[in-house]
Parts: sequence; C-alpha cells; structure tokens
Amino acid sequence: MGLLSKKDAALIKDPLADNNPITIQVLGICSALAITAELEAAIVMSVSVLFVLGIGNVVISLMRNIIPSKIRIIVQLIVVAALVIIVDQVLKAFAYELSKTLSVFVGLIITNCIIMGRFEAFALGNGAWRSFLDGIGNALGYGVILIIVAFFRELLGAGTLLGFKVLGDPIEKTGVYAFGYENNGFMIMPPMALIVVGIIIWVQRTRNKALIED
Repeated sequence: MGLLSKKDAALIKDPLADNNPITIQVLGICSALAITAELEAAIVMSVSVLFVLGIGNVVISLMRNIIPSKIRIIVQLIVVAALVIIVDQVLKAFAYELSKTLSVFVGLIITNCIIMGRFEAFALGNGAWRSFLDGIGNALGYGVILIIVAFFRELLGAGTLLGFKVLGDPIEKTGVYAFGYENNGFMIMPPMALIVVGIIIWVQRTRNKALIED
C-alpha cells in the first residue's frame, strides 16, 4: 500500500479481516448461503459486487451534496439498480449459462445490505477517492468469504473446483475415491454454507481476542 496513506490503506485492509462485512458485521449472509455451492458462481458474484460497490460509492460520493436528504435512499437504489442492470446484461452477453445459474441473485445485489450500508455510512460523507477505496475494500472482504465458502463446499461436496475434477473420478474410483472417499452431498446444501461461515467466524475470533471482547 505504498501509494496510499495509512488511513486510506486501512479502508481496504480492515474489511478483509477485523471488520469483514460478513463475519464481523454479519451482512450479506443471504448470498453466502445461496450461491456458494459452486466456486465459479461465487467468483462471478464477488466480481459483480466489486464493480457495483466500487463504482456506486464513487457516484454517490460525487452526488452527495446535491441529493435531497428525503430521497437519498431512492437515489441510492436507482444508482445501484443501474449498475446491476449493466452487470446482468454483461453476464447474459458473455456468460449466458452462468447468468441463468445466478438468475435472481444478481438482481438481489440491489438490496444487498453491504452496498446500501456503505452508500449511507461512508459515501454520503466522504470524497470520491476514499469512497472508492472503501467500496473496493468491503467488496473484497465480502468476496473473500464467498470464495472460501464456495471452495470447500464444491471441493468436499462434488469433488470439483470450477467444474474440474480435482479429487479423482468417483465412478472409476480414482484419486481419493480409490481409498473409499465419498462426496459429502450435505456440503452443497444451503445449511452447510452457514456452518462454514460459522467456522470462519470462530477461527477469526480465536485468532483475534479483541473481536471476542467486542
């Protein structure tokens, strides 16, 4: 972070660990439950939120002095909806099958409480550059958790990563399957996403005692 001041660097680093939007602020849990059965979907959702939150924070910051207080939520929704439409159209144009897999979850980015929370809590009170860093940091913190959860769910639930068989062939009994391993179908069910997130929270709070005291 040599090009950034200590305060600016913290806007990116803090959400990755000690102020993670999912594990610490407990926001955005719905998508962690819904789209983390496959690593590819989790990566695309993470990139989508990165784009929407990074650009959206800048737009709201630039408009903050001309947005009437009474309609600020409506304006925020319009901004995020416009960005989500762009994401949705790009997915349909270049990754149609994946866009069908994500289906309504892309649209639900509009109501993602992380995005609306950063608009309201940060972008409305800070300049464009710091708002951009805040958006990138929180989106990365969100994406890291999604990708970790999806990694273990797809690996242990289907024996694949990004659709490629990495543990061997369960039918021909190659790789780990030759030793009697069986895919854990429970891993690709929604409850397991919550359990994996819970384990991540436990590990994080065990490593940082200050989080337990808070």
